[in-house]
Amino acid sequence: MSRIDDLLNTPYWIIDILPMQVPKDCPGQYFKIEKLFLTEQLADIKQKHVNVILKLNCYMDISIDEEVNPSPEQIRNIINQRYIFIMMGDSMILSEPDDTHMTVFNPDEKLLDLIKIISRGEGLYVWKP
Repeated sequence: MSRIDDLLNTPYWIIDILPMQVPKDCPGQYFKIEKLFLTEQLADIKQKHVNVILKLNCYMDISIDEEVNPSPEQIRNIINQRYIFIMMGDSMILSEPDDTHMTVFNPDEKLLDLIKIISRGEGLYVWKP
């Protein structure tokens, strides 16, 4: 766990359905809209997350629970079922089954560029809080 703990304290970016963090004092309906997405569109959003990870796995090894390159079906099932840390070299993606975003920790410039391109293709945004 110490490697994960170390990575949790590194710079991070968000892969999200929104193009930037919603300000605390924003006059919109963020919480109502988030609830709608979580109740009615979460399966579609999680499929986008799965697609991002699978596409990244075309370019690099990934590890989940110390297994290198689990089958695409395993990756899909795990992302949809539980909280996971997806390891990629010196970087990590945190995915939670009931969230509309994933968090990328410690990506180098090349990985971050690839994540941005792949995410954009899935209709997702990458931003730094």
